[in-house]
Amino acid sequence: MISGKNTKMSCKYFLKIFLQINILSAIGTLPLTVHAQDTAATAPQNVLPATPRQLPSTASAVALPPAQKAPAHHPHPPAPSADHLGAIFDTESISSLLNRNDDALRRSDLTAGYYVPAEAFGHIAPQLSPYRNWLAERGFSFEFSYKGEAMANVGGGISKGMSYAHELTFNTRWDLGRLLGLDGWILHAVMMERAGREVSYDHVGDHHILLSEVYSLSGHAAAHLADIYLEKSFFNNRLNINIGRITLTHTYATSVLLCTFMVQCSAPPAIKADEGWSVYPKANWGGTVRFKPTRDLTLRTGVYRVGALTENPSGWAWGSEKSTGIMLPIELTWEPFIGPDNLPGHYKLGFAHDTSPYADRLGTIPAMFAKEVFHDATKPRDTFYIEADQMVYRKGGQHQMAGGYILAGYVHNTPSVSTFSDQVYVGASLLGIIPHRPFDRFGVMYSYYQMSPAITLGQRLRQLAGMSMGAFVNGPQTHSAILEAYYGVPIRPGLVLQPEFEYMMRPGQTSVIPNATLVGLKVLGNL
Repeated sequence: MISGKNTKMSCKYFLKIFLQINILSAIGTLPLTVHAQDTAATAPQNVLPATPRQLPSTASAVALPPAQKAPAHHPHPPAPSADHLGAIFDTESISSLLNRNDDALRRSDLTAGYYVPAEAFGHIAPQLSPYRNWLAERGFSFEFSYKGEAMANVGGGISKGMSYAHELTFNTRWDLGRLLGLDGWILHAVMMERAGREVSYDHVGDHHILLSEVYSLSGHAAAHLADIYLEKSFFNNRLNINIGRITLTHTYATSVLLCTFMVQCSAPPAIKADEGWSVYPKANWGGTVRFKPTRDLTLRTGVYRVGALTENPSGWAWGSEKSTGIMLPIELTWEPFIGPDNLPGHYKLGFAHDTSPYADRLGTIPAMFAKEVFHDATKPRDTFYIEADQMVYRKGGQHQMAGGYILAGYVHNTPSVSTFSDQVYVGASLLGIIPHRPFDRFGVMYSYYQMSPAITLGQRLRQLAGMSMGAFVNGPQTHSAILEAYYGVPIRPGLVLQPEFEYMMRPGQTSVIPNATLVGLKVLGNL
């Protein structure tokens, strides 16, 4: 982006750094950088563009570091992985009916990152910056982050007590143009370590919804390989591809606003509860193509291999993975600017078809009901979802995270072969609601979960027959709901504290276990 040949380009480069820093400082819990599939990266050389599953987050507004000196000219400039993906047709869709002057903002406003938060903005050890810059100039960038979550059940559930979980993440970006002469190609790789306990299992009594974010479905892994994939943009930055081992739920059905909430990150539980939608740190082979038909529309689609979420817990044993089918997702995003204040919104319509042959969720049918109830033949699973967030006020700037948002969504899965047939959520993410704390962010969300009617029917029949309804099942499971709230406080560059509150209604999707009240603390740090 900077050649060093003229002052004008250098000024533009430092202006972009300043804009990115202000975006990060305004959200309270937001990515340091954004993955190339949405806002990708001709980023400053000392900043790591995040991977689809491993986004830095939770910006600190305290003592922002000065812009770094631009790296010297190199025969292989940074790969152009589309900070603003160019539109195929230089026009807009229905956004043109809302604001005639929104293009000026669109071209200066960085798009909000849409992947999972993992780090705090800035660095706890800024003394390492010269070494980071030296490596970045030669094609290698990295981030090392810590995320810790302690959640305590203080009322209801199955017992009182606290569970702790954490993850350490080493996030790397290799510019293959500088390293190998493969101009435009970038290799992303993420390794992580997770350990700890899940409060849902230990103290609440729910085994379908995780109430803390970072607990690993596949158990502890000292050096789990999460993502490793190649990225490149083509046709003057109008087409972006990612191919390799990628987490599906950090590319589709997610957003940075969802990922400020523990339960909803990196995608709504109704989506990530079943195999097919690979969820961090589980990655599958596949790839995504992303392009913009018009300036306000983004279309992405891809092909991914499907395997059990608990297979290959280390991430390294690729040969041991068994494929059950192919996942075919497609998502259209509309990003308008609304009203005289140019308030940005993000409206997503998505669909995915999983070709795997799934048995219905009835389970074992008692002999006394065998003639009345029949199992369906195996069938594929489809998922349909709508997600929307809309800024409702601006505070502290013109970028996309400088203000408060309302957000909502709906998910529907093929009922007979899914854990959850439906989910509805509604919430808000509000910036600077307390005087003299302009960069703190408060979030609150209510979410409702409807179990598959096949699961409910099968359990009811086994209960009538005096049989076991299944492990950890106290009665026919129907529905549950969760109210979650957080308050993100940037302490200093590289460190964010986020107190948490959760209230789970009908743990285990029955009325047997009392409603649970949880409080806790999330800590995010970036070395």
